[in-house]
Amino acid sequence: MAVVIALDAGTTGVRAFAVDRSGRSVGYRYREFTQHFPQAGWVEHDAMEIWHAIVGTTAELISSLQEPVAAIGITDQRETIVAWDRRTGLPRHRAIVWQDRRTAARCDALAEAGHLPLVRSTTGLVLDPYFSASKIEWLLTEGGVEVDENLAIGTIDSWLLWNLTGGHVHATEPSNASRTMLLDIRTLDWSDELCDLFGVPRHALPEVRPSSGRFGVTHESSGLPPGIPISGIAGDQQAALFGQACFAPGDTKNTYGTGSFVLMNVGGTCPEPAEGLLTTVAWSIPDGIGGTRTDYAFEGAIFSTGSAIQWLRDGLGIIASAKEAGPLAASVDDTDDVYFVPAFTGLGSPWWDPYARGTLVGLTRGTTKAHITRAVIESMAFQTRDVIDAMCAHSGHPVSGLRADGGAAVMDLLLQLQADQLGVPVRRPQVQETTALGAAYLAGLAEGVWSSPDDITANWALDAEFTPEADRTLADATHRRWLQAVEHARGWAR
Repeated sequence: MAVVIALDAGTTGVRAFAVDRSGRSVGYRYREFTQHFPQAGWVEHDAMEIWHAIVGTTAELISSLQEPVAAIGITDQRETIVAWDRRTGLPRHRAIVWQDRRTAARCDALAEAGHLPLVRSTTGLVLDPYFSASKIEWLLTEGGVEVDENLAIGTIDSWLLWNLTGGHVHATEPSNASRTMLLDIRTLDWSDELCDLFGVPRHALPEVRPSSGRFGVTHESSGLPPGIPISGIAGDQQAALFGQACFAPGDTKNTYGTGSFVLMNVGGTCPEPAEGLLTTVAWSIPDGIGGTRTDYAFEGAIFSTGSAIQWLRDGLGIIASAKEAGPLAASVDDTDDVYFVPAFTGLGSPWWDPYARGTLVGLTRGTTKAHITRAVIESMAFQTRDVIDAMCAHSGHPVSGLRADGGAAVMDLLLQLQADQLGVPVRRPQVQETTALGAAYLAGLAEGVWSSPDDITANWALDAEFTPEADRTLADATHRRWLQAVEHARGWAR
């Protein structure tokens, strides 16, 4: 039986992940790559190092498999941008990473000049250096990247696709393109108005194709066996939504990582911009009747969840390892009215307050490290509720359940607290590698490994379900108390 390989190009490392038709892992390889910090607030990657890591891990994985490879899917760190030369295939500058803040002043200036309404209405995004457009502008104006007929610009998926196909295909798909701040998310084509605003030459941008469909095949120059179809691409959070089989409007997932990303499928009609939320393309896939189906999503970006656990370990020394957090927090029944707002770098959705700062309130002499640890874990559940409450209000779709993945989702206490706050079941799947799984499914759909999203839904298997246990009045009261703590945190660094 053939397998599908997903190439997951993350922020700190790459994985090659093979799955069979049942959606089970049959092997993976992982390799880290270097983080470059040229100045405070600047984050860069060596695009060639990422490519070599992809080739190395994928070649190792393929050589270990007994089954043929039916297709390759790609998922990536989204807003990170690469500029390269079509003739040589070499980058013209290091990749500028999604975390990079060098263009913050430029984004502020554009907002002050009145360009935010255009950006919001066209792209569903906000004017923020998080997204790719101002990074591209910087490369072309400050970074020394020359604009000529040989210039190619793209997100990491485009860079990998170019190299896998031996330079024959320069393409992307809507979930990645919608994060560049250059795509009209209704037409699914590059916006001339926004390209002009940021000085981006359209000829350098990739062709936008559906997320599931054959983009090309591996070339003999890639270092991988030639002729393998590359047939699915999606940005990491949209891939996780797909891997969690969230195909119906209202289906929602949360990935609890360093930060958290909550995505809700809002269906095939692009919604109007919603305060505090991003609107993004979830995917574009075959509709089964010869056409293409595009789904949209609301996205809420929460800046700090797992990083707050790391702070307990590395900053305060309260715990020696992350796995101690859950048992320590569970050793007390509540936080004794202590609340923690993890706004280390500001607050993301639905607040979007870069001037908020971390706040710990309600301390008494009776406060213990267990209370503080529990307050940190509860903050993850509160932040997720804030985002989902906003999504429900703007989408008109109630949430009947939440699908959870990511590193912190192994923590039963967190998922129980989350169920109590939302008042709906929280479900953790058996396969936690949902990002890679989503990329594999998109590729396999195009090549007939799976015939429809129904096959993917059938593959989804439950590991654990957490149903609401707390009294609803009490849950709402603690949430109101949390919102008081948020108000203390907001605007602190202004």
